[in-house]
Amino acid sequence: MYPMGGNSMAGPFWSNGPAPGAFYNFPGSTVAGGAMQARSDTPGEFGTQRSYYPVTTGTSVVGLMFKDGVIIAADKLISYGSLARFHDVDRVYRINDKTVLGIGGDFADFQYIKRHIDQKVIDDQCLDDKNEMKPRSFYNWLTRVMYNRRSEFQPLYLDLVIGGMQDGEPFLGHVNLRGRSYTSNVVATGYGTHLALPLLREWSENPTAYQTLGQPEANDLMKRVMEVLWYRDCRSDPKYSQAVCTADGVKVDADCFVAQNWELAHTIKGY
Repeated sequence: MYPMGGNSMAGPFWSNGPAPGAFYNFPGSTVAGGAMQARSDTPGEFGTQRSYYPVTTGTSVVGLMFKDGVIIAADKLISYGSLARFHDVDRVYRINDKTVLGIGGDFADFQYIKRHIDQKVIDDQCLDDKNEMKPRSFYNWLTRVMYNRRSEFQPLYLDLVIGGMQDGEPFLGHVNLRGRSYTSNVVATGYGTHLALPLLREWSENPTAYQTLGQPEANDLMKRVMEVLWYRDCRSDPKYSQAVCTADGVKVDADCFVAQNWELAHTIKGY
């Protein structure tokens, strides 16, 4: 028993609670005259809100240049955090008959920029002057867009692989969320930089090696790379899309599937 008149509690039952007969003062609202006033919708009243990390993401994109063109491949999984949420989403796109694009990173950011890309394609069609956006021009434009967004502290969380044919020569480049860009005969993003590039080192370390690589051999190399990525990358999927750009145009195969072999996994059951 507590003594009469003694303080049986060291403090209030809860902190920052409403006073008797009053409303709770929620963050962003004020209490005046005992009545709650809703916060205004004035832009910037509570600071500018930024996205700090991507949410719905795709993993690796791999690009390979061969003597007659370019191959870009990416699996069809979009993850929601660590949840494998969407299993049939293409991440390789035909821009026009000369240009293809592979995307990794935040898919919502890509949907945003894709509207602007589509509008540029429509503008080219409306002009009807037989000129289409070339891959190097497209690559330079994306570099400026990504760097501009980064400079405004509103980056688009994307890894972009651009490939195509320009003036009879294959082209392959990469642009990241900071606007950093480079061109190479082999490009990979995400986990593929650790797993795919070592498999293609014979071609990636020799700037002229692609000139001896034919399309059938390039297809076989890409199949091997996508198989290893499926085995080793927990954010990957056995289904993948692949785009091949040559002088004859762009061919997209959205129904590729990894030829799996789990005999090496002696302790793994269920496959």
